[in-house]
Amino acid sequence: MDAAERRRAGRYADPVSLLEIRGAALRRSGRELWSGLDLSVEPGELIAVLGPSGSGKTTLLRAILGLEPLSEGSITALGQPVRRRGNRAIGYLPQARPLPPDTALRGRDLVSLGVDGHRFGIPLPRRRDRDRVDRLLAAAGASAFADRPVGVLSGGEQQRLRVGQALADDPRLLLCDEPLTSLDLANQQAVVRLIDEHRRTGAGVLLVTHDINPVLGKVDRILYIANGRFTLGTPKDVLTSPVLTDLYGAPVFVLRAGDRLVVVGAPDADASHHHHDHGDHL
Repeated sequence: MDAAERRRAGRYADPVSLLEIRGAALRRSGRELWSGLDLSVEPGELIAVLGPSGSGKTTLLRAILGLEPLSEGSITALGQPVRRRGNRAIGYLPQARPLPPDTALRGRDLVSLGVDGHRFGIPLPRRRDRDRVDRLLAAAGASAFADRPVGVLSGGEQQRLRVGQALADDPRLLLCDEPLTSLDLANQQAVVRLIDEHRRTGAGVLLVTHDINPVLGKVDRILYIANGRFTLGTPKDVLTSPVLTDLYGAPVFVLRAGDRLVVVGAPDADASHHHHDHGDHL
């Protein structure tokens, strides 16, 4: 099922793009990370954002969330200009960084923050909220460890809980920032499945990743940012040696090793990942 078919089948069969970025430019510390970016995210579409560390991938997500100003251009999300106070119809799944061992929350408490964390004061348990949390835990495959302290859970278990939290409001637009980092293969597959199941309802997904391989079969388009420039297109069109060589301005080779793609010659590339990126703080 391609993106157009998912739009017709999904809950959000809306002809208006979920995200519209027009003429966007981003400059930090006198350096232009990218400019002239036009990007639309349609219902049921998954777009992967790739590029080396410092290329502005995370900052793009922060700009969509209203947390970072663009240097030029505009962003409209779900038909409204982005605003700093946020929009509960936009979900956010952060990088899989371990929570401290002494974190005073159970697994279900972490998911509950996505359900009732927007209410002022101390959230009072309500039956429909408890039922909603139980459904989210089940969907994330996290019921078995829902009552354990989150600090003693593995990174993969914690990330499944974060997925449940991010999907609590059934977001029409889901932003994912390196959600698979440091996860083993089984947990990578579980998180990718949850993200893909949500976008099949008609939601749009923008996913920043350093390794395209776990999501390659799910991606509709790729936004590849590098060397102050970008290219946008299908994986087949973007992930080629000529395209990436032109983007980086240096020889880059895209190789297929079994069912994996390997990029050789690009910054942060290594033999086991499409990109090995230790964090994008710009």
